Amino acid sequence: MSQAAEARRRALARLELVGSALCFGLMAVLARRLSRGPGGFTAGHLSVVRFAVGALVSLVVFRIRPTLYRPSNYRLLVSRGLSGGLVVVLYFAALARIPAGEAGLLYNLFPILATGMSFFTFGERPTVHLLAGLLAATLGMALVLGEGALRLGVGWGEAAALAAAVFAATSANVIRAMRGTDNAPTIFFWFCLAGLPVVLPFALDPWPALGPAWTGALGVALSAFAAQVLMTQAYGALSVSEAAVWLQLTPIAQYGLALPLLGEKPGLPAVLGTALAVAGVAYGTARGSRRAARVVEVVPPPA
Repeated sequence: MSQAAEARRRALARLELVGSALCFGLMAVLARRLSRGPGGFTAGHLSVVRFAVGALVSLVVFRIRPTLYRPSNYRLLVSRGLSGGLVVVLYFAALARIPAGEAGLLYNLFPILATGMSFFTFGERPTVHLLAGLLAATLGMALVLGEGALRLGVGWGEAAALAAAVFAATSANVIRAMRGTDNAPTIFFWFCLAGLPVVLPFALDPWPALGPAWTGALGVALSAFAAQVLMTQAYGALSVSEAAVWLQLTPIAQYGLALPLLGEKPGLPAVLGTALAVAGVAYGTARGSRRAARVVEVVPPPA
């Protein structure tokens, strides 16, 4: 692949992660809204809806384009589904117990954890510039979601968010490992198929009656579908560490969408944090790639 083609491929992957961040943010805000008050959707309910709708949409896509379904590494596909199922139910459980900002802050530690894991799984060595960008983006995210004062207790909600972050970091490395053999739609389908049995035991409470809330639940599932496919596709072109920098846009998007949908208002720390996070992403992207070794062309002497 030429350098120009590789550059276009990486640029497209970064745009896919921006779209993924927006969709993940919308999913989290809608889930938080639906889980408020008695008689709402539980974490188990939303998890089942998300996986069931995702699997059905995938089957429709495969029906339209049968060549998209190309499973290869079944062991990793199932592993992705099992770890992903735990991520989903744990994160929804956290959103049901603690504010969306606090849950997002703890959960979005997973890109940092994924970067550390990638050193052992793939031997990836992020540059100093990439680590600096990741640190800046993470600090900005902390300012946005913590409003400058991180007063986090340790309860069931916080523990669920942290556990979700650990399993999400594991999933990120599994996805990266699979992208050489399996495409994004296939990985997502198995994510739903293997994850559904994991979340079903958490959905035994009485389900909400049919009504407008189910439209929101469908929105959660479709947002998750778009977010997962875009993120999985991007991992085919970017390292885990560079993707980690871009994934720090997710809590920023979550916070911004929470303004109109949940009535949250930003303060000065949130504005400064947003600027710092965006600057970190830009710096990590511009300076974070390792320079390729210079190729010296040897010109033979004239005959």
